[in-house]
Amino acid sequence: MSAVREVVLRHAVTDAPVAGDFEIVERRLPDTLPAGSVRVRLLWLGLDPYVGQTLRARHMGEKPPAPGEPLPAESVAVVLASNDPAFAVGDHVVGNCGWAEEAIVRVSRLRRVDPDIAVAEHLGILGMPGLTAWAGMTQLARVKMGDVFTVDAAAGVVAGTAGQIAKIEGATVIGIAGGADKCAIATGRYGFDDCIDYKLDGWEQKLPSDISVHFENVGQRVLDAVLPRLAINARMVLCGLAQHYGDGSVARLPVGPIIGKRAQLFGLVVYDYFARRAEWVAYATPFIRDGRLIEVQDVADGLEQAGAQIERVALGRTEGRALVRIGG
Repeated sequence: MSAVREVVLRHAVTDAPVAGDFEIVERRLPDTLPAGSVRVRLLWLGLDPYVGQTLRARHMGEKPPAPGEPLPAESVAVVLASNDPAFAVGDHVVGNCGWAEEAIVRVSRLRRVDPDIAVAEHLGILGMPGLTAWAGMTQLARVKMGDVFTVDAAAGVVAGTAGQIAKIEGATVIGIAGGADKCAIATGRYGFDDCIDYKLDGWEQKLPSDISVHFENVGQRVLDAVLPRLAINARMVLCGLAQHYGDGSVARLPVGPIIGKRAQLFGLVVYDYFARRAEWVAYATPFIRDGRLIEVQDVADGLEQAGAQIERVALGRTEGRALVRIGG
């Protein structure tokens, strides 16, 4: 048996996770693989806001891992050894493999990915965040030419991808983000038409008065500003509530303005679209190759930085896709 390092919880988590909640342990992996499994070396770990929610039993009813158990998050890995004819040594795969250097994983929990596209992008723009944006924009809100589109948490990969899709489909795109640096990512990297800094006094007055599509990732602070500025028959995708994840507060929507605007509301849960991932990849790949779809990455180096990186995610301090680079 060989020993590998893995990050696990030091104790049960009830609040937003911080670096001190985690520790590195050694696990011993057997040399013999069970049938239908592979041994992989992790290359990249993707840390989404849902991970922190899962750790404290606040995500879709999922049971949180106990201290010492493998932690949730998608990773890109390379196959080192295989006991399944469908997977070969050297294949690149994505799946939930724990926060570890190496792991033994059932192939039913993995999907093979194209190594010709930068492998980290399979956790971001081609992974769950990108699928989320595609589902909200093309399957729910159905963004189209002439729409005025707003999205908050604009520097993040979900919002950044949603905004880029809106641009591709012919909309005017306005981001909402906290701070000049994050707004610069939205306009300078993602190509948004404008970005409004909600940390500045009077930011609400800079919002357009005819928003036809809004993609919500934050919560009450933004909703209160956006709702009065919706156009008649606006569509609003409710995707995330980052403002409320840490403090336990609840977002509420006033019914009167929604009725008055004849607005359509769409609740978005990306798990509903997992079976359609190939459609998203087929849509996105040509635009990735021609540069119209990109992702900005916020990379921490080394497994020992994973706890600090998820703390930054929970505090909203990451700029772009939060990743941990584990191996080469």
